[in-house]
Amino acid sequence: MDKMWSGRFSTAASSLLDEFNASIMFDRELYMEDIEGSLVHASMLAKQGILTHEEFEQITDGLHQVKKEIESGEFEWKISDEDLHMGIEKRLTALIGDAGKKLHTARSRNDQVAVDFRRYVLKKNRVITQALSELMEAILNVAKEHTSTLIPGMTHLQHAQPINFGFHLGAYLAMFKRDIERFQSSYQRNNISPLGCAALAGTPHNIDRKTTAELLGFDGVSVNCLDTVSDRDFALEILFNISTMMMHISRLSEELILWSSYEFGFVELSDAYSTGSSIMPQKKNPDVPELLRGKTGRVYGSLMGLLTVMKGLPLAYNKDTQEDKEGVFDAVKTAEISLEILKEAIKTMTIKPRNMQKACEIGHLSATDLADYLVEKCGIPFREAHFITGRAVAKGEELGVDLSKIEYKYLKEIDERIKEDVLEYLDLRYSMDARVSEGGTATQRTKEQLEYFENYIKEFKQ
Repeated sequence: MDKMWSGRFSTAASSLLDEFNASIMFDRELYMEDIEGSLVHASMLAKQGILTHEEFEQITDGLHQVKKEIESGEFEWKISDEDLHMGIEKRLTALIGDAGKKLHTARSRNDQVAVDFRRYVLKKNRVITQALSELMEAILNVAKEHTSTLIPGMTHLQHAQPINFGFHLGAYLAMFKRDIERFQSSYQRNNISPLGCAALAGTPHNIDRKTTAELLGFDGVSVNCLDTVSDRDFALEILFNISTMMMHISRLSEELILWSSYEFGFVELSDAYSTGSSIMPQKKNPDVPELLRGKTGRVYGSLMGLLTVMKGLPLAYNKDTQEDKEGVFDAVKTAEISLEILKEAIKTMTIKPRNMQKACEIGHLSATDLADYLVEKCGIPFREAHFITGRAVAKGEELGVDLSKIEYKYLKEIDERIKEDVLEYLDLRYSMDARVSEGGTATQRTKEQLEYFENYIKEFKQ
């Protein structure tokens, strides 16, 4: 009967219940947040006259000793203690005596874990956004070198129109910028303190929630305690934000896998971030992007798991929410290493512009330009121009030549209104640079976009 809550019980908990009920073997990840929260709570209790100065000093010294023991590996984590809160409190009481028992005055494990977990999520939010900005910078540095490097832009994984490689990478810069903005929005929305809500309804003790909120780095205190102790929106949001970010990472990973194949040959991943085959000595496998693609599903599972846990819970706290942490811990660790290794893979890969150029000469990428020429120069309605262009493409297929290299005489046979200046429009580089509308692929527009992202990254760092 050594449980803190065992006063109304006449029989000790079974060892099976201890094993099933305990979270201490994973929630100890939050030990720093828990100790910091307890130090701030103790200082507030002392300020409000609920603890004596001597008791406050004993608690402070004791908590610092517990922290040292945890970090040195001396601390014994026991399943019978249920969770890290009880484990730390029991050790504190063993070190300093009755003063340790007063620390829990005016709080519950419900608001205690809400503080710890929320602060952990907010801290990791900042870590991930920083890593995202570093990934963006790595992509930007590659993109800036290739604002004139032609690559086939695709729809349905079919050759569509010529673009430049910097423009293509800029699309991922836009995705990762949105990811940062989502994390930042979540941080602002969830940076409020649960401490002082106690079990669900507040406390009769004369506490100062605003002071503890300020000392813990929160912007303010929560409004409704019933909601606060049962709220896990902040955990769901970081899981959603990581899932969306990993979806973007997975899309880029898919392209790296395709681009590094012999069929594409657009890039070559560094040996440092590739692996070989146990049986085929010629193989160089893109395991990094493949694992990134695979780990995306793992993160999705954590999000769906917590959504399912939360969907049927009545107010306020329920033990179900003990299942909130492992998925978040796992997703955060996955996000951190994924961002780091993708950044390094991007920085060290080799770009092959010649192969990209050759790929642009397959698939009639300048077909749209012929249609635009017929509309602008010949005054032909677009639907008719579309049909004429289709015939020109068919002629190119018949001749075994790309539309960008077809001889003028064949175009004139299709429609006499086509003049020889059409050949300029069919040139692949002309086609790419003709797309000068805002957000387009023209080299100058691409440079403007990359300058925008560069300024964004600079502002983020400030």
